[in-house]
Amino acid sequence: MRLMLDENVAGTVIRVLRQRGHDVLSVKESLRGISDEAVLARAQAELRVVITGDKDFGGLAFRSTLPAECGVILFRLSGADPVADNARMVEIIESQTDWSGQFAVATDDRVRVRPLPSAGRP
Repeated sequence: MRLMLDENVAGTVIRVLRQRGHDVLSVKESLRGISDEAVLARAQAELRVVITGDKDFGGLAFRSTLPAECGVILFRLSGADPVADNARMVEIIESQTDWSGQFAVATDDRVRVRPLPSAGRP
C-alpha cells in the first residue's frame, strides 16, 4: 500500500509498515514542517493514503477542492499504551487493501468510515 504518514506518527509504526512491504513516505523524515494542505496535495498526486492523528485533516479533506481518492485514516487513540496504540495503527491500516476514497476515524475500539468527495463532486 502507498502511505503518507504525517509528522505525528511514531517511528515504530513507520518501521513496521516498511518491514511489511508498504511504500511509506514519512513527513517526519523528509517533509517536516509542510502544511496539512501540502500533505494532502502530495498524497493525492502520488495516490497515497494519509495516516494522521491531526483532526484538521477531516475538515480539510471534505472542504478541499482536490479530489480525495487518496484516502485518509485519522487515529484518535487513547495514548494510554503507546505499544498497543502502535500495534492498533498497523492492524487498522492493514485491515483493508485499499483505503482510497475513504475517510476513516479509528479509535481504541472501532473504525468509522465514510466516503470522501470524488473528483468533480463537492
